[in-house]
Amino acid sequence: MAGSAKNSPVPPEQLALYERLIATLPDVELRSNFGTAYTALAGNMFTMISKHGVVGIRLPKAEREELLARYDAELFRGDPAWPPAKEYVAVPPALLANTAELRPYLEASHRHVQTLKPKSPRKRTP
Repeated sequence: MAGSAKNSPVPPEQLALYERLIATLPDVELRSNFGTAYTALAGNMFTMISKHGVVGIRLPKAEREELLARYDAELFRGDPAWPPAKEYVAVPPALLANTAELRPYLEASHRHVQTLKPKSPRKRTP
């Protein structure tokens, strides 16, 4: 997302923390969509940041429940008016600031997404 941060609606501080976290996985690239950022593997998203600066991380059930309970976290909502994304946890701000503590969850998310069936690219209509 180099160079796009100034055009992003995402609060710069949260975006920088998110980028720092993703940089801990060398083979993962940030992608952008509508000024926000996400990570995906074989068409399956596994992290994202909302325009409000909330990071969502996709986790398998055990790690998701652990993160929800351990950090008093909630399920991720891309927007407060939207329903929660069932497989994603909203990373609490204090945890987002602690890359070393959050990284094992990112690694679990990355491992989990590798077990999912690849999605075929969408065909664009002319």
